[in-house]
Amino acid sequence: MNIYQKFYSLETEKRERIINAALKEFAQNGYERASTNEIIKEANISKGSLFNYFKSKKDLYLYLFERITEIIDKIYDEINYNETDFFKRTKEIGLIKFKIMKKFPQAFEFIQAAGNEHSEEVKSEIEEICKHVIENGFERGFKNIDMTKFRDDMDFEKVMNIISWTMLSFSEQQRNRLNSYKDISTEMLEEWDEYFDILERCFYKKGE
Repeated sequence: MNIYQKFYSLETEKRERIINAALKEFAQNGYERASTNEIIKEANISKGSLFNYFKSKKDLYLYLFERITEIIDKIYDEINYNETDFFKRTKEIGLIKFKIMKKFPQAFEFIQAAGNEHSEEVKSEIEEICKHVIENGFERGFKNIDMTKFRDDMDFEKVMNIISWTMLSFSEQQRNRLNSYKDISTEMLEEWDEYFDILERCFYKKGE
């Protein structure tokens, strides 16, 4: 039996109210300072009813993580795996991620806050989930890539590190400019593409 059966038996509108209220509270205040009373108030549900659906604040927090990993999985469901060029594939992933961030901004704000979470109560679970998401993302995102286009005179692991650092730094820089993920614009995607064009010229063999 699904441990969240009671929660899933709620009307969709009420269920979404609770999820959105919880995402907002945890994103704004982190795990330790997040108040279940504020979640109840924001969701407009009766006091104490939240714990009819979730055993504890931690249970609710980890449920949200589980739900968000399902959202992230949608990115890889939409990839065109017939495209074997690394940089074209990465640009495509960026575009799909852009659309999903626009659709679910609070989910990604929650993830951002979770990345800075230091509470010992949830830290190990966060690290384990994030490790799985990253490994699964790399495996699915770069399946069937043609690696022969990369230059032979470079250490491939170091090349991947440089690309990963560029992506992470760019994402962090752009996020610091925004009030919310819903404010992401197509101009950011265009800038993203410019960086990848430079990386492609650096790391691909000439004429590839």
